[in-house]
Amino acid sequence: MSDTPDISVVVPVFDEEGAAPALAREIAAAFAGRNFEIVFVDDKSRDGTRAALTALKGEIPQLRVLSHRANAGQSRAIRTGVLAARAPVVVTLDGDGQNDPADGPALVDALNAGGPGLALVGGERVKRQDSQAKKLASRFGNGVRKRLLHDTANDTGCGLKAFRREAFLRLPYFDHIHRYLPALMLREGYEVSFRPVNHRHRQTGQSKYTNLGRLWASLSDLMGVMWLQSRARNPGGAEEL
Repeated sequence: MSDTPDISVVVPVFDEEGAAPALAREIAAAFAGRNFEIVFVDDKSRDGTRAALTALKGEIPQLRVLSHRANAGQSRAIRTGVLAARAPVVVTLDGDGQNDPADGPALVDALNAGGPGLALVGGERVKRQDSQAKKLASRFGNGVRKRLLHDTANDTGCGLKAFRREAFLRLPYFDHIHRYLPALMLREGYEVSFRPVNHRHRQTGQSKYTNLGRLWASLSDLMGVMWLQSRARNPGGAEEL
């Protein structure tokens, strides 16, 4: 592994002792032959997630494990991982194992083939392996968000994304930002695109969110992102004279 990898795979985890070790091995297998690192960010888990991941560092030399001192949520864990990432391209996956790491390299290749203006390639889950209630709530939420933000995304809830680290760090940070990356990238003048990806059943643990909890958070987040869009002024680039 080089000190300056080409790809940093960032995975936020909270109470995922059952899923995290297998996921780390899958990521290592998916990106084998590439210059990569894996950055797991433990968001103050209450189980043995941190210990299980730390025990894998001898087996997977590309693995790094960061640990929050206090629980701060998924968006903060992603940001912590991106700040620590050493590569110019970042891939994110959810820590529950439902995203398929095998789809990650294709997103990276699409990002690299798209030119410097393309800042994000997001996954769109096909054949979602969730409850009917969760799928209906997600479909409704995605439809409302897409109509109001015009972000061209059908599934911003998919944790599997590839993006340019520099572009991500230019975005205004707030809690739940990970669900609004396409809209915020477009606001900064970048291009975004999407590719279908696999979705799997959760094998261990349980979801950390409820439909009602997502709804209340989404309402205020939507209003905030709409306000950010209304206040955007894009210079179209800058030239040094």
